[in-house]
Amino acid sequence: MVEKEEAGGGISEEEAAQYDRQIRLWGLEAQKRLRASRVLLVGMKGLGAEIAKNLILAGVKGLTMLDHEQVSPEDPGAQFLIRTGSVGRNRAEASLERAQNLNPMVDVKVDTENIEKKPESFFTQFDAVCLTCCSRDVIVKVDQICHKNSIKFFMGDVFGYHGYTFANLGEHEFVEEKTKVAKVSQGIEDGPDTKRAKLDSSETTMVKKKVVFCSVKEALEVDWSSDKAKAALKRTTPDYFLLQGPCWKRGSVSAIPHHFCSLSSTLSPHACLKAFVYSRSESQRHTHRVLLKFRTDKGRDPSSDTFGEDSELLLQIRNDVLDALGVNPDLLPGDFVRYCFSEMAPVCAVVGGILAQEIVKALSQRDRPHNNFFFFDGMKGNGIVECLGPK
Repeated sequence: MVEKEEAGGGISEEEAAQYDRQIRLWGLEAQKRLRASRVLLVGMKGLGAEIAKNLILAGVKGLTMLDHEQVSPEDPGAQFLIRTGSVGRNRAEASLERAQNLNPMVDVKVDTENIEKKPESFFTQFDAVCLTCCSRDVIVKVDQICHKNSIKFFMGDVFGYHGYTFANLGEHEFVEEKTKVAKVSQGIEDGPDTKRAKLDSSETTMVKKKVVFCSVKEALEVDWSSDKAKAALKRTTPDYFLLQGPCWKRGSVSAIPHHFCSLSSTLSPHACLKAFVYSRSESQRHTHRVLLKFRTDKGRDPSSDTFGEDSELLLQIRNDVLDALGVNPDLLPGDFVRYCFSEMAPVCAVVGGILAQEIVKALSQRDRPHNNFFFFDGMKGNGIVECLGPK
C-alpha cells in the first residue's frame, strides 16, 4: 500500500481531514505535538473511560490503558467502553475494542499488570502519566518518578458526587494567544480616549510563558497552623481535605492558595459543561484526602454494600485527619459521607473532560494549564481551581 502524500507541515492528508476541526482550534504545531505523544492511563473505571475517550479523539500517538482489576457489576453504570456481559473480565481488556474504534489512527494498548509492580524504566516510554484509582503511596511514588524523568504527571478520581484532578508539570513552557494592542498615532486624533492603548480584535500574537509546579507530596504537606494558612483556610475548598491522610506531615510547607476559574474546554466532552459555574463555596473544599486515606487503608473505595460500616469509618478518618492537621473537623460537614459512594456518570464526564483537556494542553504546549488542583462538587455543579503548595 502506498502511503498518502503528507500535507504541509508533516501531517498526512488523512490526518489533516480527521483532525481538521482541532487544527483550526489549536493550530497545526499543537496537533503535531499531540500526534507524537504517548500517554499512560492507569485505572479504567468511569473516569478512566472518559479520559481515554477524549485523548483518543484528540489524536495522541498512543494510549496505554493499565488496570489489573476485573469488571465489577457496578462498573458499567459509568464505564461506557465496557460491553454488557463483561463482568469478571479484566477492565482494560474489556475496554479495548470500543476505545480503539473511536480513532483507528491512535495506537491503543492494554496492560493488565498491577501498577505497583512496574519499575521506573516502564514509565520513561511515556510523555504523560495519568493515575486514577490509585493509593496514596503509588501516587507519591509515580509522581517522583515522573518528576525525575521530566514526564508530565496527572491524577484524578471521582467519589460519588465529588471529583478532583491534580497536575505536576515541573517547569512547563507554553504559548498563549493574545490580542494585539494597537496604539493610536499622535496627531491623528484628539481626546483622552485616544491616549489609551486600544485592542485590535482582528489581530493576535502568540506569547511564550512558563509556569512551575510542585510535587503532589508538597501539595498535600501544607502547614495549616501558620497565620497565613489559617487566613487562607476560609477560602480553601473542604474537598481538598478528602484527599488527606495522616502520613502527610505538617510543618514543611506553607499554603498559598490562588483561586481562579478556567472553564473553556477545547474537548467539549459533555453538554453539562455549559452549566459549569465557579464558586468559592466553603462546603465544597476539603473532601478527597479522607477518601484517599480510606482507599489506602482498605484497598478499595467506599461501597454501598457496606454503607453503614464505611460511613462510620469515613467519619472517624475525617476526625483523625483534620485533627492531625490542626483543622476543625466541622469544616468538612458530617453529611459528606452520603455523597461519596460509587461513581456518578455525569461527574465522571465533567472531571474526565477537564483532566483530558489539561493533558492535551500540556502535551501540545498550548494555553495556560491549571496549577495545580481542580475540585468539582456535583451536588452544586460548582468547580474551582486552587494552587496549593509551597510559596
